[in-house]
Amino acid sequence: MGLTQFFPSRTMSAYMAKMFLVRTFAILGALVLILQSLDLLTESGRVLAQPGNGDAEIWRYVSLRVPQIAATFLPYSVLLGSILTLFQLNQNSEVTAMKASGLSAHQVLAPLLLTGVVVAAISFLFNDRIVTRATATLEQWKKVEYAALPIDRGDRSNVWVKGDNNLIQVQQIRGRGDAAQLYGITVYERQNRSLVSILTAPHGVRDGNGWRVDNAERFTVATDKKAKVGSVVIGHNIRPDQFTLAHVDADSMDFLTLNDAIGDLKVAGRQTDALEGALWHKLAGPLSAILMPLLGAVAGFGLARSGKLFVRAVIGMALGFLYFVADNFALAMGNLGAYPPFLAAWAPFLLFLMIGEAVLLRTEE
Repeated sequence: MGLTQFFPSRTMSAYMAKMFLVRTFAILGALVLILQSLDLLTESGRVLAQPGNGDAEIWRYVSLRVPQIAATFLPYSVLLGSILTLFQLNQNSEVTAMKASGLSAHQVLAPLLLTGVVVAAISFLFNDRIVTRATATLEQWKKVEYAALPIDRGDRSNVWVKGDNNLIQVQQIRGRGDAAQLYGITVYERQNRSLVSILTAPHGVRDGNGWRVDNAERFTVATDKKAKVGSVVIGHNIRPDQFTLAHVDADSMDFLTLNDAIGDLKVAGRQTDALEGALWHKLAGPLSAILMPLLGAVAGFGLARSGKLFVRAVIGMALGFLYFVADNFALAMGNLGAYPPFLAAWAPFLLFLMIGEAVLLRTEE
């Protein structure tokens, strides 16, 4: 049996795929437009409150926020697009005609499932290349209350580390491991939790088990005087990963970068279960686009004249939304350590895949 025999005719497959895509992205566009408008009602005042901000900054905020909204609501749009497509095909007796020609329920759904694979691939690339960067930039912009941002070259910035009973602030870190370099260093030197002096230096590098800073200056609180101290070693026993991995935000990192960060954290002996769950979910999340036609298939089968077509559509919608609830619950349990990372990311997908198959076989008759 050839691969084409798993699908309806080429014309019918293209017709169904087009219906599915048009409805999915039309719903997504409407959701993004409405939700972005509501979001602007609360955030536009904060953006414009920063002196010098105007229309350009508003549009910049929109350009950063729209990818987040689109990524969040694409799975919902795929669900509703699937249900509307199958609802119309059933109402127009097109599903009945396909089944009368000898096609099984899986063959009827095949064009939607294949289109779901394409949507899932687009979703993964969109999330990995655009949404992560927009999220990282927007989070940094919010931290400075929508003021001007320095040029982002992918380096870590504004990191705080505690060591030698002192607090160390570094404005920027470049590189990884022993090759990491620190820029804009401020050391708050304390004794018995009381601040005694402040050491500042423009640059620092790894030196043994500490960090050597050059051209350092020390301000002594008691004397109210500043003196140059030259080259000094600070932060004994502070590992490079404490600077470079002080804050790992899975939403702001693409798949490969997050995978590398998890590897570094494991080497440093730090807990990574929540990040591993987020890493797996970067794959499982987009694949929900394949699952949605299966869950919404209940709207496409059964006799339209039975008067239960609307009820079937509601059941399909309920199954889809129940999947999103289970998905968020599993991720939360994974973050708490109650579920292993792989199970937290993939269990809802596999569970509802089986539920969708069971419901499809039951409602096909």
